[in-house]
Amino acid sequence: MLFVAAAAASLHSIPFAVAKTATSVSASPAAEDKDPAQLFQRGQDALSHSDLDAAEHDFQAVLALDPQSGAAYANLGVVYMRRKQWTKALDMLHKAEHRMPQLPGIRLNIGLAYYRQNEFQQAIPPFESVVRDQPDAVQPRYLLGLCYFFNQRWADAATMLEPLWPQESNQLPYLYVLSNAAHRAGQKELDDRAAAQLVKLGGDSPEYRLFVGKSHLNLGQYDSALTEFQAAADADPQLPFVHFNLGLTYLKKQDYPRARDEFLKDAEIEPDLGLDYDELGDVYWLLQDDGKAEQSYRQALQRDPRLVNSHLGLAKIYQRQQKYSQALLESDAATKLDPSRPDAHYLRGRVLLDLGRKDEAKKELDAAHKIDLQHPAENQPAGAEPVPSPELLQEPPQ
Repeated sequence: MLFVAAAAASLHSIPFAVAKTATSVSASPAAEDKDPAQLFQRGQDALSHSDLDAAEHDFQAVLALDPQSGAAYANLGVVYMRRKQWTKALDMLHKAEHRMPQLPGIRLNIGLAYYRQNEFQQAIPPFESVVRDQPDAVQPRYLLGLCYFFNQRWADAATMLEPLWPQESNQLPYLYVLSNAAHRAGQKELDDRAAAQLVKLGGDSPEYRLFVGKSHLNLGQYDSALTEFQAAADADPQLPFVHFNLGLTYLKKQDYPRARDEFLKDAEIEPDLGLDYDELGDVYWLLQDDGKAEQSYRQALQRDPRLVNSHLGLAKIYQRQQKYSQALLESDAATKLDPSRPDAHYLRGRVLLDLGRKDEAKKELDAAHKIDLQHPAENQPAGAEPVPSPELLQEPPQ
């Protein structure tokens, strides 16, 4: 039984504050702001109360007195993670790891910082190191299994997730992902076991109907997908992502007005989801409404600057409008974010041709052709490319 990842993952809360003690330094008893230990504790208190500005100030003060304080770097990384300042967070966390390599919590946060940017390949090594150190820990194993899943390493995902059965087999999302990974890895017994448990728990709930619909959608069974998604939406109109998936299905059926309406409904429920606006951009592009398409792609990138499709969408709009310099900037951004996308190289090559830069254009078109030869579409089995599943990427409960 084939299932493709869809519902909100039951991720456990991440231990952000990975260190509780400051590096020992001789402190002046004259004033608290000269004592690294007291400054560190004050920063910890501020962090625990989500006063990020005060926490940042105190941990920076610790580093001014003791530049080797791995704990201060680690907790500055936490501050920046909570602000979603990922570049700063990773800089601090890597400095903390260098000074405190024995602490798996720091590596866990490094992996999570990559994970929250959808950089699943980058997240794998730090998560793997944590699982090696803490093989019984649920959180890093779950996150690593999902990273394998998103990288289509089906057997690795199934192997990593199966040991969580005692803790997670009462959770629909876990069963959904496990069944899908096992199916694609050819592990029939595990697939059947997870699918049977999923059916047993799901009953006729809206969440279960959402999962079944997603399975049909990935198999190209659009009418069956619509039946399931609509049943889920009728039972719970506010169910997160049900309207997103209805929009995807209508888009596949080339019913663009209905697709637009469903993405707009989901955007009301999930206002921070960039993918709603990314898909809306595609719909408006297909409706030849360049103004609304451009606006939607910009709204998508405001929410998630790493959406390659939105950069490509903008590049196509600007190319159609003969704004070639702007089109090149957007195609540059797309190829930088994902160098493995042949369509990004192809579009960049076409724009370079429009600009008369033939030698550069040839290199891009050759790169697109080379990638296509390495990963020919005709060799991909049905359902090999799961449709977008933002349901698995939401913030875990704190």
